[in-house]
Amino acid sequence: MTDQTDLFGKSPAQGSLFGPGDDRMQAPRQRYVPDPEAVRLRLLSLLEKARSAEKMPWSERDARMWQTVFPNMAKWLPEDEAEQLRFEFAREMERLKQAA
Repeated sequence: MTDQTDLFGKSPAQGSLFGPGDDRMQAPRQRYVPDPEAVRLRLLSLLEKARSAEKMPWSERDARMWQTVFPNMAKWLPEDEAEQLRFEFAREMERLKQAA
C-alpha cells in the first residue's frame, strides 16, 4: 500500500492530516482565556434572573445546564468571589425548586 500514489502523484495514497511531515497539517494551538469581567457580568445577570423569579425561569433542561455551567464559569473569577457566587446561585436554585 505504501507504493500507491494519489491523484497528485503523492505517496502514500492515504495519508494522515495531522502529525509531522511537510504534507500534514499541524493541529490548531489556539487557547481562549475568557475575560473575567465578561464572566462576572454574565454570572451576575443569571443570578439576578434567579433572584427576581418567583418560579423557575428556565426549562428543566436549561436549569440543569445552568447548575453545571454556572460553577464552571465561576472558575475564571478570584476564588473567594467564585465561591460566593456559586453559593448564592445554588441557594436560589434550591429556593426555585421548592417553589415549584
